[in-house]
Amino acid sequence: MSAAVFDQRPCLLGEGPLWHPERQQYFWFDILRRRLLSRIGDRALDWSFDEHVSAAGWVDRDTLLIAAETGLYRFDIETGAREWLVALEADRADTRSNDGRADPQGGFWIGTMGKRAETGQGAIYRFYHGRVERLFSGITIPNAICFAPDGRRAYFADTARQCLWVQPLDPEGWPVGPRAVFADLRAAGLHPDGAVVDAEGGLWNAQWGAGRVARYLPDGTLDRVVTVGGVQSSCPAFGGAALDQMIVTTAREGLRDPGARDGVVYDLTAGVRGQAEHRVLL
Repeated sequence: MSAAVFDQRPCLLGEGPLWHPERQQYFWFDILRRRLLSRIGDRALDWSFDEHVSAAGWVDRDTLLIAAETGLYRFDIETGAREWLVALEADRADTRSNDGRADPQGGFWIGTMGKRAETGQGAIYRFYHGRVERLFSGITIPNAICFAPDGRRAYFADTARQCLWVQPLDPEGWPVGPRAVFADLRAAGLHPDGAVVDAEGGLWNAQWGAGRVARYLPDGTLDRVVTVGGVQSSCPAFGGAALDQMIVTTAREGLRDPGARDGVVYDLTAGVRGQAEHRVLL
């Protein structure tokens, strides 16, 4: 399997793709250029911010929850208006938000990291019913936040440690009990970046530096690999009317001589349906 180009605008650090199920529209970010991007057919859309923005969840047809380096915002898609909701490490100028996704219970998980990827300076938080609570600390580059279809397991990674974990959840979506290794990628020399879980429970993980997205079965077994043209593949998202399409963001960050296919967004037919993105409950 291979991917075609979905959007040709090169991102320095493409991340956080999201399919809005009510608008039937993809959104994604260029974190380092502080931009939110989208497109409707041939119409390219672009919003600029005054701080790093990295991930989003959908609230209603016209509203996104956006994670930025100092907090979470309510964002009006039509007008571009932003409303501050809650702080996220706002007292730390050395960190920013990174990977995030809504959980099946209506919460929103979001990771933070050092702006220079300093060891152990990141964490993962959950925004739920108007409050932010820290779930995990000591992470260098939090990524791959996604959830099993039954809502009882969360997945996440530390890209720097080359490991994906699975975390049991209680009925309200809070971690319960210890996490376990889902996939140890050190021997393969792979670095897990963003991920999403399909309707069958397969986890699709973009692997930074490998130009690919890999699907793992619920037991952690590698099932299939899809290549993309950009070397720094960063995050996948299911979309389309039947949720059988996928886009994959890529990045130019860290490349000495990026080519025309680096940093663009790719699309592919996954061969399996995804889950609809969960609504964030404010």
